[in-house]
Formats: sequence, structure tokens, C-alpha cells
Amino acid sequence: MTHHVFESLADSFLAEGIDTCFALLGDANMNWATALADKGVRMIYVRHEHCAVAAATAYARKSGGVGIATVTCGPGLTQVLTALPAAVRARIPLVIFAGESPLGVAWYNQAIDQAPFIVATGARYRPLHHVPRMAEAIRDAFAEAKQSRCPVVVGVPFDLQAKVLSEPMALPAPSDEILPRPGPIVPHPDDLAAVVARIDAAQRVVIMGGLGAAAASAAPACQALGERLGALMATTLPARGLFHGDPFCIGIAGGFSSTLARALLEEADLVLAFGCGLTQHTLDKGKLFPKAQILQIDIDPQAISQGMVPATAYLRGDARLCAEALTEAVQVKPGWRNPRLGRAIATAPSDTATFPPEPDALDPRDVVKALDATLPQDWQMVNSSGHCSFFFAHMNRPYETFLTIREFGAIGNGVSYAMGVAAARPGDTVVLFDGDGSLLMHMQELETYNRHGLNILICVLNDGAYGSEIHKLRDEGLSEAGAVFGRTDLAAIARGFGISGIRITDLTDIPERVAEFARTGGAAVWDFPVSDRVASPVIRRAHPNGHKGIEKPVIVDALL
Repeated sequence: MTHHVFESLADSFLAEGIDTCFALLGDANMNWATALADKGVRMIYVRHEHCAVAAATAYARKSGGVGIATVTCGPGLTQVLTALPAAVRARIPLVIFAGESPLGVAWYNQAIDQAPFIVATGARYRPLHHVPRMAEAIRDAFAEAKQSRCPVVVGVPFDLQAKVLSEPMALPAPSDEILPRPGPIVPHPDDLAAVVARIDAAQRVVIMGGLGAAAASAAPACQALGERLGALMATTLPARGLFHGDPFCIGIAGGFSSTLARALLEEADLVLAFGCGLTQHTLDKGKLFPKAQILQIDIDPQAISQGMVPATAYLRGDARLCAEALTEAVQVKPGWRNPRLGRAIATAPSDTATFPPEPDALDPRDVVKALDATLPQDWQMVNSSGHCSFFFAHMNRPYETFLTIREFGAIGNGVSYAMGVAAARPGDTVVLFDGDGSLLMHMQELETYNRHGLNILICVLNDGAYGSEIHKLRDEGLSEAGAVFGRTDLAAIARGFGISGIRITDLTDIPERVAEFARTGGAAVWDFPVSDRVASPVIRRAHPNGHKGIEKPVIVDALL
């Protein structure tokens, strides 16, 4: 029996313990992908290469492992150049098997220099041109992806893949066996003492948790510290829901902060940022905490973040261990906490602005409120990007069941992210929240949902436009014609792909619809026609013209 290089390359991936691959086949990857499928790996065959990489991104975040995707050479590879920066900026480990054009021909119509395209996105490119080292190079790609938390693309010419070997390649030790396994970093006593002095001098402390705190399972320790300090709890957008159920959690800190949260954060004098990327969005470009010192608590504190010097002081260490050590050392204080503020946090809407009703269109905030009240708490939620994502971000859901990846700010990823979550959690129901403009970018993947039997409900806020752009154009007094397209019948399109599609204009129908979907499962699109006049607070702050006088101010002094 003959044994080809592509079969040994499939064995190299199997040795890394992979079980799922998102694929679109072409000449330069189809033999390898078929071998991988024959060896028992679950293959999800998508309709667009972008969606293969984006789905692998969400799969990696939700599973905690490495996401795997494969594309062919040339145009197959160039199609992924929007999905990759999103994974890079979210620090998500991927290994992507990309074909390369054959080395042994004088000319090939899809031949390009692939490395510069990938490197431009911030990902790594590793060409595999020496057969004897290919198995080790695959292992090294997995090690690099895991250690650097970055996508790695391996490019293999397909004439080398087709070579016949006298025997299968010897496989090296897998990446998990060679990677270092350092224990959690304990904070240094001198650094701890300096931080305790800062905390004891503060009166209004905010504890902010990020993905680093989630990875360290630090939420209970942070909450115990918050109770001791009378602190408010908050999270970054990617870690939203980390302190779910805490009566003094004010939700997201950043550009997506609620009206109440923003008013309170303006009064803070110290922010303890546990495992947070102190980005421009998280700090709302430095405007969110005008009176506060910011203490970054991280295993790798950074002096400069996105052109800012965000932190006043630093504490190096594991988020959980630092929170536990601080809880033992700091003084007890009442801080912010009182029953009146607790009631305000529990009842305040995320957005207090009022907009006139629009005939035959729903207020998107009402849609989100109705869905939040009805969708089961254990269903997996996926928030897309774009204008509508602010409203969905404030749903009352725990971190474990709500995925947000939007560091690159690209719309069109939601369909793929939901696919990745469904693959990572095959026994769960997945709900995608998206806008019409975003969904229409990759609506072809509804056929993928149907073909693979994925259990995904898509709830679309359909304003008939690109939501952010229409508000920006209006603010600047420009024609909105280029951003307004009319409300496409998304439900009808869904039915054309063989899945359920309904338009919902009466929010009292939602409980019955949810109960029906829970019984039937499958894939479905719920199309909610919403007003294009309701602008999110993010848009209103950046483009205030035409939105004056609609805010209801929060009187913070009355709550403290």
C-alpha cells in the first residue's frame, strides 16, 4: 500500500488531539482534508473560506483549544484576510492548513507569494517545503499557536503533498508534551504592600475583570475582594457576565457601558483591573475614569496599550492569587455599597434615551429585553458586531454562555462564530444576535447550518440599513442613500435555504416561539423589523448632532 505525504500530515494534526476542522476544499488542500476526514476528524464544510477561519476562531475561544481550518492556495487564502486580524487581536490560537501552488511547475495561475498577506494581518506564516521536517514543523506550529496565542498558517505545496513515502513519517512528541507548564505567579510581598497602601487610601474602588481573570478562575476571589472594599464590579466587553449575579456588578466598563455605569465610573478614584487588556475601547479612549488611578494586575503588565499609558501602577501575578492576597491584606470599608444603589443597579435600563415610536417598526431595545426575558439561561449566546451589538451586550447572561469577539470591529462574522460555538458545544442550543447588514454578508452559510444539522437560532435586528453608517451620515448631514437598502425579507431567504424563517412584529409572540424552537431545534432565522432611528449611546457620544435632549441624566449623588 502506498502512503502519501498528505496522509502523514493528517497524522501530524491527529497527534495534536484535534477533533474538528472547518474546511473549504480546493486543489491544494483537498487530499489532506479528505485524509483527515477518513481518520475520524469531524469536518464542517463551509461555503466561504472567511467563514472557515472565523468559525475556527469561535470554536477555539469556546472550547479552550486550538481552532483548525483549511483553505486552498491563492484565492482560497486571500479570502481569509478579514477573519485573521480578528483572531490575532482577540489572541486566539489557530492552526490553518493552507495549500501552496506546486513547486515543480514553471507557471501556475493561482500562484502568489502567500506569506506577506498573512504576515500583514499579524498572524504567522510557516512554509513547509522540506518533506523530512514537515511532521516536526506541524508540531511546532501548534506549539507556537498555543504559546503565542496567535494564528499560525502552514503553507504546503500540493505537489509535495502528493509525494509517495516508503513509510509514514515518524511523529515527534506532540506540542503539549514539550510546552512549559509554569505554575501561577504569586505576587511579590513588596509589590503587594505598595498596592495595599493605594487601596486603603481609596474610597470608591472599581474591580474590573477581563479574560485573564476568567482564565484564572478569579471571579469568586475578585467578588470577595469587592465585598471587603465595598467596591463596584465591572468587566471588559469580552469578559461580560464574569460577575453575573453579583448585586453590585454594573456590567461592562468601556465604550459599551450603560448610562448608569458610566455615571458611576466617572466618580471612581481607583480601578483594580484584573487580567484586563487596557485598550482604547475598555477605557473609552481615557474618558471613562477621569478621577481614578488604574492599577493593572496581570501576569504580564504593559506600560503602553494602543498608544496610551493606561495604568498608574502595576501588580504582577495571577489574577486569582492576587485577589486572594489583597482580600487578606486590605482594610474593610463600606465603599459604594448601599441598598439604594443596589436597587438602581438591578432596575436601571442600559440606555435611558427616549426616541419617538416608528410605525411598523420595533424599538431594538424592546426586542432585546423580550428575548432576554424568555430565552433559556443555559442556551449559548453569540453577539455579532455592528450597531446592534451594544443592545445585545447588556443581556443578563453569564460569561460561560455568552460569546463576544469584536476586537477588529468587522461585521459579517456572526454566522461563522455561531457555527464555531455549535461545533464546540454540540449538545447545546446556540442563539446568534446579528444585524441585517452583517447577516447578509455571509448568509450562504445557512445552507451549511442545514447540511450539518447545526442547532442555531438567528435573531436579526433588521433596520434595512448599515446601522452605524446611517446614523453617522445623518449626523454629518450627508445623504444616507449608500447605507440604506430596505428591509430584505430575511425569513424568506432562510426558508430558501431549507431552514425555518419567520418575521416577528409582535413581541408577545416570543415565548411561544421560543417554546416551539426548544421542541424542534434545528436552524432558524427570526427577522425583527426595527426602527432605524434608535441610535446606541456609542453612536450618540461620537456623533451627537440630532440627539440632544433625549438622555435622562443619572443623579449619582442620590444613589451614594
